[in-house]
Amino acid sequence: MPEHPSRPPGDPPAAGSEAGRGPAEPPTEPPTEPSEPTQQPAEGSTSARIGRALRSPSRRQVVVAVLLAVLGFAAVTQVRVAGQEDNYSGLRQQDLIDVLGALSGARERAEQDIDRLEGVREDLQDDTTRRRTALEEANQEAADLAVLAGTVPVTGPGIRITITEEEGTVRLSSLLDTIQELRTFGAEAMQINGVVRIVAQTSFAQTTGGFLVDGELIEPPYVIDVIGDPDGLSSALEFPLGPKKQLEEDGATLEVDELASLDIETVREPNSGGFAEPAPGE
Repeated sequence: MPEHPSRPPGDPPAAGSEAGRGPAEPPTEPPTEPSEPTQQPAEGSTSARIGRALRSPSRRQVVVAVLLAVLGFAAVTQVRVAGQEDNYSGLRQQDLIDVLGALSGARERAEQDIDRLEGVREDLQDDTTRRRTALEEANQEAADLAVLAGTVPVTGPGIRITITEEEGTVRLSSLLDTIQELRTFGAEAMQINGVVRIVAQTSFAQTTGGFLVDGELIEPPYVIDVIGDPDGLSSALEFPLGPKKQLEEDGATLEVDELASLDIETVREPNSGGFAEPAPGE
């Protein structure tokens, strides 16, 4: 019999030999660290309350959200509209100077009125001058009201406006806008064509050949005499999109002459009250 090669005692079995191979050991896995438990927000914490509010908003929260959305939309709309209505961005330098000059004149007149009224207040608080100041103030107010009512002739600095129809007919709206702008810029007395005194109650109507002003036919050219600050009154006509521009669109021309002295002779008959009577004892 063939002899097997001998193997020294104590040597391990050769690789590939089934004899001497012990049972297979399972592969060892690296130990895993225990995972940290997921932290859940406490029931009464701020984050928990916010989460519940987002998942199921209350009626109050819905109303507040709607109101905030409406408020934001209104604010954005207002800003856009304000930006669209800003007409000063496209004005020329001279136009801006005219507008600024008119505003400066109005501010100076307001400051003068404030100074005068403060002086009257101080005089009325003084016992020695109270009666005299009250009478002077009453007389001055009566004179001012007579001028505004057109019941007395007046004289003073102002402007003379001549409106001539060249290629069209002056519209009633253009004439009324001209009168209103003059009032806004401090006109104290006005007359048209030397025939009619223009006051707050004056009526205007367009008719064939011109306008009916308080029932009087006024034909072109229209000459309006105005007493007041000449610079301020001229600015009332010249600003962009103002009376001059409107009249030019009607096919008419507008000329303005500043006068150091101007007489307005036309007057109106004072209206007697038909219903009001002085109270007894007055």
